Amino acid sequence: MSDATAPPRHRVELSRAESLRLLGSVSLGRVVFTRRALPAIRPVNHVVDGGNVVIRTHEGAALAGLAAHPEQAGAGNHDPGPGQGVVVAYEADAIDPETHLGWSVVVTGYCTLVTDPDELARYEALLEPWWDERMDCAVRIRPSLVTGVRLTNGAG
Repeated sequence: MSDATAPPRHRVELSRAESLRLLGSVSLGRVVFTRRALPAIRPVNHVVDGGNVVIRTHEGAALAGLAAHPEQAGAGNHDPGPGQGVVVAYEADAIDPETHLGWSVVVTGYCTLVTDPDELARYEALLEPWWDERMDCAVRIRPSLVTGVRLTNGAG
């Protein structure tokens, strides 16, 4: 179906609960963080656990370093409160390339390094990396803001 003959599309705002449910239904998204005062975006796989987004990474990764040391992230990128972490955004979607219908969810919150050995072992079991690289770290994003939209061809 071409865009010229497609029915009008509508944007429907999603609740926080529905947004997190949809986010948990896919395994690939994009994490957005600040690196050297510039935005950086990385495609990663994730798991939603207790309302948090968890990503496995490796010790030398930029995001792991920022999560471990948020004071190095740069002014304005984190809350000075202890243990808060570094501010990141996470986006995932499922949009049909032909109809342009589907949904998109964005989570913004504080990202911290998972340091508890039992939690880390649990995430290693829950989240298999997509590429062959040692992923010995995990970061947790605690959502402060969750927004989602569904694109429909009806009234909602």
